[in-house]
Amino acid sequence: MSHDDTQEFSPQQQEPPGLTGAMDPTPDHGERSYRGSGRMDGLRALVTGGDSGIGRAVAIAFAREGADVAISYLPEEQQDAEETARWVAEAGRRAALLPGDITDEATARGLPERAVAELGGLEVLVNNAGFQMARRDALEDVTTDEIDRVLKTNLYALLWVTQSALPHLGEGACVVNNSSIQAYQPSTSLLDYASTKAAINNLTVNLAAELGPRGIRVNAVAPGPIWTPLQPATQPPEKVAKFGADTPLGRAGQPAEVAPAFVFLASPSDASYVSGTVLGVTGGKPVF
Repeated sequence: MSHDDTQEFSPQQQEPPGLTGAMDPTPDHGERSYRGSGRMDGLRALVTGGDSGIGRAVAIAFAREGADVAISYLPEEQQDAEETARWVAEAGRRAALLPGDITDEATARGLPERAVAELGGLEVLVNNAGFQMARRDALEDVTTDEIDRVLKTNLYALLWVTQSALPHLGEGACVVNNSSIQAYQPSTSLLDYASTKAAINNLTVNLAAELGPRGIRVNAVAPGPIWTPLQPATQPPEKVAKFGADTPLGRAGQPAEVAPAFVFLASPSDASYVSGTVLGVTGGKPVF
């Protein structure tokens, strides 16, 4: 897989949550590049926020590794979700579409049961759904509604979904959470978002300790700047134009470059003794 080291993005803006089709350039989710090798044969996975961005790349990679995939997403993201499902089906695996807003407790708690009803079981939970809003200048500008949306999407939903998934996760199952470089190098314009990602790191280590005796592994991936719909939907256009340029590799990453980390952590053979860790995919920004 090769990527353009000089890629620049045109200034662009969408309304949250953002859609893939409106992005320039279109993100690479591994549609043409990812090659599976049976590392998840017969497994069943639930990926929150699986319609686009990192979630789509993970769904495609999981399917090509042999897993059936249920994806949750907001109803307004139906178009993106159907495209993801098409790629999963093209890989010969089952795709279950589970629309709903997981900032609603009942919706979030009901998600694993819906996934199990569609797929027949559950071995892998990926808490990928996330929200940020960086179009502001100071903490004083942040409203309670905005704080609620970030915390409920990134933290509450993760806890609700995981709690409800546990009765379905047996020995050998795993949870993979989506953290961020923001947990280590927080941007002032993402204060609320960055704090949730630091909390996710803590939750990951804590859950690994609690669930280890049950034979359930818990890990996280901490991406750096990745070109997903969340960026033009939540960043000012002038920041989008320079997105990722501040990394040591000098560019933003593509969702396809993050998905293999999720595959590794979800693989019962490759990562059988890996739990309680956060794996950075950051373009060179330090994760420690």
